[in-house]
Amino acid sequence: MAINQGMCKNCGSLIVFDEKDSQCECVFCHCVFPSEEAIEIFNHPEGREFPNEKYEITENANKHNATKVYSTESLEKSIAREELRKSQSSEKPNTEFEVQAKDVKAPKKLVIGLAVGFVAAVALVLGISYPMYKTRTELRAAVEADIGTVFAHVAEVDQTTDADGEFYNGFSVFGQTCQYLNAVTDEELDEEDALSIFENYCALRAEKVAGGVSDIHDGVIVKIYSAGGYWTVSDANGNVEAYFTEDAGSTEG
Repeated sequence: MAINQGMCKNCGSLIVFDEKDSQCECVFCHCVFPSEEAIEIFNHPEGREFPNEKYEITENANKHNATKVYSTESLEKSIAREELRKSQSSEKPNTEFEVQAKDVKAPKKLVIGLAVGFVAAVALVLGISYPMYKTRTELRAAVEADIGTVFAHVAEVDQTTDADGEFYNGFSVFGQTCQYLNAVTDEELDEEDALSIFENYCALRAEKVAGGVSDIHDGVIVKIYSAGGYWTVSDANGNVEAYFTEDAGSTEG
């Protein structure tokens, strides 16, 4: 069984699945979506936003991380072809060696082998995904706890949470290493303000990453939505640059 790796479009966790599966399912948030999309996000995570929406799993939910022992569809097609052959023959068919659906069974050793392989695959997924998920959530919690230092004396950003206490109203931190920050403010910000927020966030993230980081700017992208548009700040080829994108409405007339 060939295995592909992808990334969940909802929570950003690693997903491991059979290359034959057209759909994949995240074992953490239960988001089901096309496998090709998971591979694309894994290969190109830059600028991705993970909404962390809730997905309820039900008893009848389809599982996209299991492999069938044999194909029921192929079996039914074989039986249909055999029945057509018999109907077209002028002689009475010899049914002594006719194979029926009830006679088609996978060898016991094959069933056991596939079951063991599936359990091993699940264990591999959990062994890889859970430590990464745990590290990411712990880092995000640590960054969020001190996020006030990022905006202090620069911009007013709402740091309260929603009714469930899960999401912040004025900012979001995401990415496997919390390399992405989105923030919202009603104030007008200039380039210097945007760069200050970027540098403050890079310093805070570097402080919270276990073992430290060799380059505090590496991979970090900060977007600040302010009056009239939004700033995008990142480190491109060793140079920290800030770009402002105006709202469509502000450029009319």
